[in-house]
Amino acid sequence: MAYTDIDKPEDYFNTKLYTGNGTTQSITGVNFQPDWVWIKRRDASSNHILTDAVRGNTKWLESNNPNAEQTGTDRITSFDSDGFGLGSNANVNANTGTFTSWNWLASNTTASNTDGSITSTVSASTVSGFSIVSYTGTGANATVGHGLSSAPKMIILKERNPTTTRSWRVYHEDVGNNKVLYLDTTNAQVSDSTAFNSTTPTSSVFSLGSNVGTNENTKNFIAYCFAEKKGFSKFGSYTGNGSTNGTFVYTGFKPAFVIIKDVSGARSWIMLDNKRNTFNVANNRLFPDSTDAQNTTVDALDFLSNGFKIRSTNTSVNVSGNTYIYMCFAENPFVTSNRAIPATAR
Repeated sequence: MAYTDIDKPEDYFNTKLYTGNGTTQSITGVNFQPDWVWIKRRDASSNHILTDAVRGNTKWLESNNPNAEQTGTDRITSFDSDGFGLGSNANVNANTGTFTSWNWLASNTTASNTDGSITSTVSASTVSGFSIVSYTGTGANATVGHGLSSAPKMIILKERNPTTTRSWRVYHEDVGNNKVLYLDTTNAQVSDSTAFNSTTPTSSVFSLGSNVGTNENTKNFIAYCFAEKKGFSKFGSYTGNGSTNGTFVYTGFKPAFVIIKDVSGARSWIMLDNKRNTFNVANNRLFPDSTDAQNTTVDALDFLSNGFKIRSTNTSVNVSGNTYIYMCFAENPFVTSNRAIPATAR
């Protein structure tokens, strides 16, 4: 029987819901000191706020727009042993506002990585397959060390201080190394041989071409890299069938969080998690490319003990014949290393 690499997924990824107070507060119950925190207000329009420990808690990017990195002291004020501190900004702490935060653990430290032709600064967990990578572009073909010891299946990348605004670039193994997706737009996949130099990541580096969105000369970049780990994370694709009896996607675990994108059509990315969706069918959708509040009008999918099943004909998850990519993290492995009893569906 195949066991998981990680018995307790919430030690490396966890969704934490909270209510804002309009001043300052400490959010606890994450179960670890996060290295990457992604926050979205649920009950009103707001920007997504993405902050990581490599860039520092005073710097943030917004997944819903191509703007440069911003700096301030009123979003995330600290990364703490069991969560994070908040300032008074309405995007993260509006009084009585309801929020979700998605939290990832890397290494709680940084290291210089010289595996690539560009030296990078990396916070990496080879256990969970997640790293945060900071580097400076050269404008010429290059490689960058990611610190994971296994090849990333997905990379979410943003230029931090562009000359003009630059969209987020996303590499996904099932899209291929000569195409990209844009996290801040609804665009379908776009052919681009220069973003990742038409080269699949290796166990030590990912590749860059001359594209300004991934490698503008002298500009700073941040990349979130994900290698697949049995029982904890899964990165793949499925084909829509246009039916409420939709495709079943096997992950090998009960999902805690999933992002889905139709790569064949111009549709929003969607985000679902087990804290906002506590029973099936999961329908509380948020959108990385949009400031919109949580949408509950579409029954999207069921979280099952070993994967998820599409339960909607909505175009965001199930156009017949279209290809959808996903990234998914676990609530419980299907079978742990010390428990031969499968996780149960809810």
